[in-house]
Amino acid sequence: MENKARKRVLVGSPVHQKPRILREFLASLKRLKQDDVELSFFLIDDNTEQSSSQLLLDFKEDVKNVTVSPSNQCDDYICDRNTHHWNEQLIWKVADFKNLIIERVIADHYDYLFLVDSDLLLYPNTIEHLVKADKDIIAEIFWTKWQPHSEPQPQVWLTDEYKQWKQDRGERLTDAEISNRYQEFLRQMRTPGIYQVGGLGACTLISLKALKAGVNFQQISNLSFWGEDRHFCLRAAVLGFGLYVDTHFPAYHIYRESDLEGVQEFFGKTQLVPPNGQKSIVHVMSNSHHKLTLSMVVKNESVRYLKQVLKEHRNYIDEAVIIDDGSTDDTVDACLELLKGIPVHIVENKTSKFANEIELRKQQWEETLKTNPDWILNLDADEMFEPKFVFEVQKLLEQEDVDVFHFRLYDFWNDTHYREDRFWRSHLTYRPFLARFREHFDYTWRETPQHCGRFPENIFELPNRISPLRLLHFGWAKPSDRIEKFQRYMELDPEGLYGNVDQYLSILDENPVLIRWEE
Repeated sequence: MENKARKRVLVGSPVHQKPRILREFLASLKRLKQDDVELSFFLIDDNTEQSSSQLLLDFKEDVKNVTVSPSNQCDDYICDRNTHHWNEQLIWKVADFKNLIIERVIADHYDYLFLVDSDLLLYPNTIEHLVKADKDIIAEIFWTKWQPHSEPQPQVWLTDEYKQWKQDRGERLTDAEISNRYQEFLRQMRTPGIYQVGGLGACTLISLKALKAGVNFQQISNLSFWGEDRHFCLRAAVLGFGLYVDTHFPAYHIYRESDLEGVQEFFGKTQLVPPNGQKSIVHVMSNSHHKLTLSMVVKNESVRYLKQVLKEHRNYIDEAVIIDDGSTDDTVDACLELLKGIPVHIVENKTSKFANEIELRKQQWEETLKTNPDWILNLDADEMFEPKFVFEVQKLLEQEDVDVFHFRLYDFWNDTHYREDRFWRSHLTYRPFLARFREHFDYTWRETPQHCGRFPENIFELPNRISPLRLLHFGWAKPSDRIEKFQRYMELDPEGLYGNVDQYLSILDENPVLIRWEE
């Protein structure tokens, strides 16, 4: 994106807020990154407390390109310790405010509008990340306890007013089936990715294209759905615009004043520039001198987990080395597209080398070293770290005492459970996946055709440490993948010379012991 003009984004928000909450919201806006975007702000002052209005004026003094427009209205909006109390008049007043902001975007030819409620806190790279997603309408997720003792729910839904489970038109479901599908939806929303939904709001990036096409918050007279966001979403769908949610960087919702207790923790884990002046730990392309290179072997991965995995990795890597080991699908094109904007070095093997894995791993290592990496992250195309890795990885790279980090790898047997029994215990041990390259160290390999290791054998002689961060492995999650791997291992190592035949046979166990993953 260095050679392109920065996208112009208008950040808009109708503001009727308590001072304590508004102060944190404005602090969050000040942290927003603008490396790849140019931000302006349009805040509609609908406050009844003078101190809140003054906070907006102070923000205008401190930040460039800020417009504060008084609403010249005075309506009571009640937020108590339990919930927020809306009525029809308030809802459509807010809708009018949002449509006024839309008019500004169109008139001034902004590329995007980012509408955000004034009780949300954002990750610094939220807007840049959403722009890179290249969707006309996409929201960043946040979670809310709508009642004090209820479970948190996301602000997005699938159908109707707020249905958060999949149900086809005319399909009848039991209460148990609804519960299972609802939990499945929540699990998906907790998994980093971009997903199509039926409804969204409150933290949404909208393209100029969609706005010019007529997407807005005007009331649809023959629709009884509650809330201006539902009318917005229905109109967008009718006009042919898909609705998407990103779940990589969940916003923090100060829904009630008691939620202020979590503000400092949120700011602490998402800070853009820590107090000691280190580089940002939340970024897409690091400017740190500690270059992190992803090293990966792929083969026919385009319809498996590659998209989900690379979208996560691009949040913290600086470069990628991909060895395509004989793919017959569009894996290479998918890698280039998913890592667009990041240097990618791809080597294509016309014939797979996996039958002699040591040859393949040495090739991967040598090609990776050609890119002059500082750190090497060696992962397969079906492996990804738990979400908090993105906030911790820079700390690992910037310390000077350790050269190799070891992690636990969890073998998932479906989307939500990992396997644990006497043959499947990888998550009870630590293995190296992240290593600093030391130019003058004499690396040597375990010379076996199978199970030779991803890194040289003597890497353990370098200063090393275990990390509590966890690695998720989805290579066994589908029955078809398990059958394919079983057949491959039995063909390449039928006597168990390099592995364990009993473990190979256990791949096809019909009733394995599975444990639910917990964040």
